[in-house]
Amino acid sequence: MISRRTFLSGIALTGLSAGVLHRPFIARAAEPLVLWGPPAAPSIILAQAVASGLLRELGPDVSFRTWKSPDELRAGISSGSYHATVVPTYVASNFYNRGLGVRLLNVLTNGLLYVVAPAGTVSDMASLKGKKIAVPLRNDMPDFIFRRLLASANMAASEIQIEYTGSPSEAMQFLMAGRVDAAFLTEPASTAAILRASMMGKTLERAISAQEVWKSVTGTSIIPQAGLAVSNKFSADLGEKGLEALQASLETALAQVLKDPAAAAAAAASTLELPAPVIERSIPYSNLVAARASTEKKELFTLFEALAQEDPRIIGGKVPDDGFFAL
Repeated sequence: MISRRTFLSGIALTGLSAGVLHRPFIARAAEPLVLWGPPAAPSIILAQAVASGLLRELGPDVSFRTWKSPDELRAGISSGSYHATVVPTYVASNFYNRGLGVRLLNVLTNGLLYVVAPAGTVSDMASLKGKKIAVPLRNDMPDFIFRRLLASANMAASEIQIEYTGSPSEAMQFLMAGRVDAAFLTEPASTAAILRASMMGKTLERAISAQEVWKSVTGTSIIPQAGLAVSNKFSADLGEKGLEALQASLETALAQVLKDPAAAAAAAASTLELPAPVIERSIPYSNLVAARASTEKKELFTLFEALAQEDPRIIGGKVPDDGFFAL
């Protein structure tokens, strides 16, 4: 017979604790687990979670990779190769409403869009009248938000000249080259533009915060712009406890990012293919969160309803039901 003392001693030698023994069972992925995201601020949280080893209990090999364009993202989701990816939240709604087996686990930013312009040249939306503005990703989140901001100022798109670009970095380059008067940029593109301009002896500023103007559009300054979408297969493989563990890990990763932005930037730099100093300085302007999707239901539905005013097909025809929320 093995005594209780001998049993507990054996546990100590194997490195297990009583806390581990009593922790609820968490299903582990049977194959390598890949989390996907854009080369943008919300992905810093995922990169930090992987670099810190916070996700090891979810599978034998967890990694983070970036998608480069909205087309690549949609192809990855449609083909079933992206089971967990950061997406614009309206994309998750669109796929869910179309029955493509996607739900939203959380929100990772409450808004990171800014009009960047030479200092003193832009003060509000009305001051953009007659100017040329670079807006990235036509018919995607930045464009949709920018149109609603124009509407809030009772401005028509014809009152300004919009120069559409294929990415935030391209919009930034247009601004740096003087091809436009201002650019509507995400983070960390806003930070990159401001830092690069300062190196050239020029001064750019975040002249307009989309989040502040959004309050005049909807009554809230929260734009739940992006979050982690998960496939039904991913959810089934991990189970509810696995999803809870993933969410808890991302909450811990967020706390680490906010506590030590420099270390987080260093961890994310190679994967996001961005200089660490740019990532570090962008964090305070990125409104990073790791909020369960259901806790931002009101703000999400407010966003979806605002986007649907232009075309309900943007969100898949309707505001999604409560099954949309993975947690």
